[in-house]
Amino acid sequence: MEKSTTCPQCKSPYAYPTGTSMMCPECGHEWNPEEVKEEESGLVVKDANGNILQDGDSVVVTKNLPVKGGAGPIKAGTKVKNIRLTDGDHNIDCKIDGFGAMALKSEFVKKA
Repeated sequence: MEKSTTCPQCKSPYAYPTGTSMMCPECGHEWNPEEVKEEESGLVVKDANGNILQDGDSVVVTKNLPVKGGAGPIKAGTKVKNIRLTDGDHNIDCKIDGFGAMALKSEFVKKA
């Protein structure tokens, strides 16, 4: 059993074992190191179909998306090239021809 000595909640390096689990003395978080999945690869963003997206991918908008202050919506079927993934509610940054820089939610796009 490989034990993680870093707290997954506060990232404290001072965690200690308590039988079958680990305990953090700084935040009080207790976890089972066998259940913790450490993802060193970073951010995982999935499209509307469950495909994993990466920086630089091209995506297609799946429904009309209204744009605040815009002349009209972004139409379904619009292809967006060279996306950048970010943390947050709108997890895709991109540039769309005719609209400029935009932030999109991954649930409204599919991988092209």
